Amino acid sequence: MTSVVKKIINNNLVKGAPKFLSNGPDYEVIMGSIAYGVENDVSDMDVYGFIVPPKEFVFPHLRGEIPGFDDAKPLFDQYQEHHIKDPSARGGKGRTYDFSIYSIVKFFKLLQENNPNIIDSLYVNDTHVLHASEIGKMVRGNREVFLHKGCWAKFKGYAYAQVHKLKTKRPEGKRKKIIEEFGYDIKFAYHVVRLLNEVEQLLLEGTMDLTKNCEQLKSIRRGEWSVERIDQFFLEKEKQLEESFHKSELPSKPRNKEIKALLFKCLEYKYGTIDQIVYQASAAEDAIQQIKLIIDKV
Repeated sequence: MTSVVKKIINNNLVKGAPKFLSNGPDYEVIMGSIAYGVENDVSDMDVYGFIVPPKEFVFPHLRGEIPGFDDAKPLFDQYQEHHIKDPSARGGKGRTYDFSIYSIVKFFKLLQENNPNIIDSLYVNDTHVLHASEIGKMVRGNREVFLHKGCWAKFKGYAYAQVHKLKTKRPEGKRKKIIEEFGYDIKFAYHVVRLLNEVEQLLLEGTMDLTKNCEQLKSIRRGEWSVERIDQFFLEKEKQLEESFHKSELPSKPRNKEIKALLFKCLEYKYGTIDQIVYQASAAEDAIQQIKLIIDKV
């Protein structure tokens, strides 16, 4: 499959995109309802991914900037655009896109935190990978290095947020019609169930199949679950997942050294050696530094 972001930018369907994105991201996948197997004919296509930007966007000192002194030029964290219409997509039927493309550094930070949207993007089905450079394949192939028990708190927090929106958010546009039809916002409801099912897979299996519970999610989107049933599911699943958290064989904390090593590997693949750009301390030097910190505290 080819890069949708590259096509959209080069066809001038958006304005203000960074020039380096015109070559396409290093990793680009379909997310949202399509990735979860619950899409319908009117579903927008959510596209997530990351790019390794030019090196001066990662190491600003290469353009002569001193942090804290110079009026720094903008760095690149992410590029987001919503409701982009491509009339040529789907054989002329058209398609609406939402983009979220991150700098590899920001992407790794969100992965380290086990951000649900970003972790999910590494576990989409192969058919939903639009493009992956060698760097993209490297990250996807090492996705287990990002997993840790902190996923439970992160996913639970996102699920709580969806429950709160379900009960308090005032509907607008399409959402208003959904509530008029079903009595509540089925999209918020299905995300609650999806998030809890996903984190259960991570805790117990150390992996994810995003479409594993698609039939269950489809039934929610058809309005077959009541709000009370969603609440009950949440309460029961929360208790089960507290037990799963303690049983899980995932590391208790992020594997920061391994994650950073993978990031350096990706940057070196793109830029060549980065020895002259950033200093990488050895394990022995790290240990000595930790000892010094302990001595200073004493």
